[in-house]
Amino acid sequence: MDAGSTDPGPFYLGAGESFVSDAQVRSDLEPALCAVVEHGLPLVIGTAGGAGARPHLDGLLAIVREIAARNALRFRMAIIPADVPEETVLDALREERIAPCGPAHELAEEQVRSCTRIVGQMGYEPLIAALEGGAQVVIAGRCCDAAIFAAEPIWRGFDAGLALHMGKILECGTLAARPAGANDVLVGTIGPDAFEVEPANPIRRCTPESVAAHSLYEQPDPNCFYEPEGMVDLSACEFEQVGERAVRVSGSRLVPAEEPTVKLEGARPCGFRTITVAGVRDPLIIERLGEIERSVRMAVADALAGTLAPEEFSVRFIRYGLDGVTGPLEASPEPLPREVGLVIDAIAPTQELADRVLKLARSTALHQHFDGRKTTAGNLAFPFSPSDFSGGPVYEFAVYHLMRVADPLALFPVGFEEVG
Repeated sequence: MDAGSTDPGPFYLGAGESFVSDAQVRSDLEPALCAVVEHGLPLVIGTAGGAGARPHLDGLLAIVREIAARNALRFRMAIIPADVPEETVLDALREERIAPCGPAHELAEEQVRSCTRIVGQMGYEPLIAALEGGAQVVIAGRCCDAAIFAAEPIWRGFDAGLALHMGKILECGTLAARPAGANDVLVGTIGPDAFEVEPANPIRRCTPESVAAHSLYEQPDPNCFYEPEGMVDLSACEFEQVGERAVRVSGSRLVPAEEPTVKLEGARPCGFRTITVAGVRDPLIIERLGEIERSVRMAVADALAGTLAPEEFSVRFIRYGLDGVTGPLEASPEPLPREVGLVIDAIAPTQELADRVLKLARSTALHQHFDGRKTTAGNLAFPFSPSDFSGGPVYEFAVYHLMRVADPLALFPVGFEEVG
């Protein structure tokens, strides 16, 4: 089970909170845990609790123990934390063993020290160590998605390239099938020179196109993807229909890295957020939203002079219907939309200040003058009262980098517990 992701952003890592409710985790996990114990099967869960840091790991462990006690289950459990000490990262930085991951910035010591938590994304080796130690249930912190599914086949002697590619397909379930489904099961079967994937649900089927397409999921290069252990080369892959619902994949191979790497993720606090949501229906306002936004920023900065410097807070308009999703990447639609949904977002050093910035921005935007303005009432329509929502702390990824390591196992110590 892949239990987490960075898709929801840095908040959950920084705050130590899960983006899935405990009640839903119990609902999903209980039948699976009972079934694997009954049938003597291994269960591997990676990126516990959503972000895979110690608070997330501990939260999932508490639920596992609770389910085990309620159902009188007994099993050996491995626990693999993924937290990386600050000094370990700083030592690697000084030794020039850290590089940006994708478009990330060059890392500085201050950014490392500012993080509330840093995790490393483990590959399959710590998971194999857990299985070798006799664990039936493995609960791991931050983990590469493919490794969760590839660990046992690799441990049992199957080809690592095939196993990792199969794991890449399996990690999103039946998103690799048609009709696609995010919450349905895909079954993978591996052999010495190929693997097959097939949906468990008879209403779905895999096709060569659907499986090949998912091989490209979240990847910049169609010919390969990277894991801590090296590059999985897909350039010679073949996708073949087997029966009505399964696809056979061959040709994947792992090109081992000269030196393994671990992706680091670290989140740091950067203020507090308050937002308001409003609707805009006036075509003149829609046409001049950029001008209004600039005027609002200037007015807020003037009102806060002596309290907050302009660089200590931010105000932005998120304009759904114009460019709320793509921002400046695309030109405004022609003709302009009939109405726009507007989110005004304020960030400041404290919640009290964020609330104050937002109230100033909201009231200013409501009555801001612009050329051609005819209304003597407000520019905005508010769907809620109260209109302002305090969002709490805001985090950003300060560390999103690759660290070269001599021994990936050393970062991820495996502990064991006899449950029940």
